[in-house]
Amino acid sequence: MSEKGFSPQSHSLSSIDQTSPASGELSASQPAGSIDCSFDDWKCEGDTLHEECGVFGIHNFADASALAALGLHALQHRGQEAAGIATYDGKHFHLERKFGLVGDNFSDAATMAKLPGSNAIGHNRYSTAGGAALRNVQPLFAELEGGGIAIAHNGQFTNAMTLRKSLIKRGAIFQSTSDSEVVLQLIAKSRESNIVDRFIDGIRQMEGGYALVALTRKKLIGARDPLGIRPLVLGDLNGSPVLASETCALDMIGATFVREIKNGEVVVCTDDGVESYHPFPDQPARLDIFEYIYFSRPDSFIAGRSVYEVRKAMGRELAKEHPLDVDVVVPVPDSGVPAALGYAQEADIPFELGIVRNHYVGRTFIEPTQQIRALGVRLKHSANRSQVQGKRIVLVDDSLVRGTTSSKIVQMMRDAGATEVHMLLASPPITHSDYYGIDTPDREKLLAAQYDLEGMRKYIGADSLGFISIDGIYRACGFEGRNNKNPQFTDHCFTGDYPTRLKDLEASENHRALGLLVD
Repeated sequence: MSEKGFSPQSHSLSSIDQTSPASGELSASQPAGSIDCSFDDWKCEGDTLHEECGVFGIHNFADASALAALGLHALQHRGQEAAGIATYDGKHFHLERKFGLVGDNFSDAATMAKLPGSNAIGHNRYSTAGGAALRNVQPLFAELEGGGIAIAHNGQFTNAMTLRKSLIKRGAIFQSTSDSEVVLQLIAKSRESNIVDRFIDGIRQMEGGYALVALTRKKLIGARDPLGIRPLVLGDLNGSPVLASETCALDMIGATFVREIKNGEVVVCTDDGVESYHPFPDQPARLDIFEYIYFSRPDSFIAGRSVYEVRKAMGRELAKEHPLDVDVVVPVPDSGVPAALGYAQEADIPFELGIVRNHYVGRTFIEPTQQIRALGVRLKHSANRSQVQGKRIVLVDDSLVRGTTSSKIVQMMRDAGATEVHMLLASPPITHSDYYGIDTPDREKLLAAQYDLEGMRKYIGADSLGFISIDGIYRACGFEGRNNKNPQFTDHCFTGDYPTRLKDLEASENHRALGLLVD
C-alpha cells in the first residue's frame, strides 16, 4: 500500500455542544489515473489497488480510545491518509480526526486525553479523487432527536449519489462529500421510534459493499452488507465486545475472536450483551476475493481461512498452471511474498529476496524533475544484485493493474544482471473497475482491458507472463473451482460479474463521479 505524506491537521469535537463544520483541504496530489510517477507516491499512482478503510469499535472498556488507536494501528494497511476516533464518556461525545498515520497522531498523551470514555469507534481512511478533505475524515458525528451518533464505514455505497440528490431536494444539508453522511441523513429522517430501528431503516436503503460501525450513548452497532462483500468480525476483551475489519486488530489488543459478523447482519452491543438482527433476506455470502489476494493482513483470518495460507496456496496453483525452467523465485514485496513462497515450494526452486523494499519512503525533498521521476520506483524497490545477477528469475506479484510499475521492476532486474525475467501474477487479469470500495482506474486504463496476454507481456518487457486462472484462485481458497451459477466470492474485477446494482453508475454519464463519494 502506498503511504502519502500530508501536513498534520486535526479537528476536535470535545462535546456535542461544540460542533463546528470540519475544515481543511489537502493540497492536491497527482490525480488518480495518471501514468507518470509522482514523488508523493513512489509506486506509480493508479498502478496499485487501494482499499478505502478499516473500522474498529469497542464497548464498555476503560481507556477505550487507547484500544481503538491500537486496533487502528493493526489496520493501518487498509488506509494511510487519515484516521479518526470518536468516544463517549457518559455525558459527551468526543472526536479527533487527523491526516496521516495512526502512530503519528494518536500516540501522544495530549491527544488521547481529549478522548475520554469507555466506548469508542475508529476509522482508517484512504481517499480517492474528490475525497481528500478533513470534513470527509471519519468517524462522522451528528446530533439526532434521541441523542448523538458517530458513524464510520469501510466500502462504498453504489446508490449514495442517487440518495444524496433525493435528500438534498427534500431539504437536507450536507457538510461533506462522504457517503457515510448519507447514512446519517437517512437515520435522522427515519420515522422509526428507536435508534436501532432507525439505523436499520437507514441501511436498508443503501446498496453496495460495506462494513459499518456506529456509536450512540448506550450502544455500539455493527453492520455488514447483505452479501458480506466487506469483512467485519466480533471479538471479546474480558467481557467487552469488539468490532473490527480484521482479526489482526483483535490480536493487537489481546481480544479473543468470537465470530464473523454474518452477511446482512446487524449487531448491537450494550451493557447487557450482544443482540443480533437480520433485516435483509437470506442469500449466500460473496466476500470480495481481493481480501485474500491483497488487502487483508497476512496474519488475519477471513471466513475461517488463514490469509497467509491462502496466498501460499495461490502460489502453489501458479506453479501447477505455469511451470517454468528458472533458477530463482523472486517476490515483489511485500504482497507477493506468500505466493512466491508457495510457488517456490511447489516447484522446488530456490526462493530469494531479489528485491528489497524501502518501507520509509515519504514526501520527497527533491525537486521531481523527469530524470528524478524515472528513478522513483527505485526509491521503493531496489534490486538485490547478488541474488539475480546471471540468473533466470521469475517475479511473483499479487496483481497487475496498469503495468507501469511492473515494467520498471522488470527492467530493474535486467539492469541488475538477470539473464531472463519472467513474471507471474497470483490473481487473474483485472479487466473491470471496482465500485465497492476499491480504488481502481477506469476500465480503459486497466492493462488487461487494453491488451491480450502477449500485448501485456510486451508492455512490461518480461520474457513470459502468466496469471492464475479463475478456477485456480478458487481452488486456493478450498473450492473445486468457481461456481458460475452461484459464485462463492465477489470477483467482478476479473469476470465483470457485479453482484449488485450499480445505480449511481447507471445514472451517471461520468463514471468517475462515483469517486466523489468514496470513503
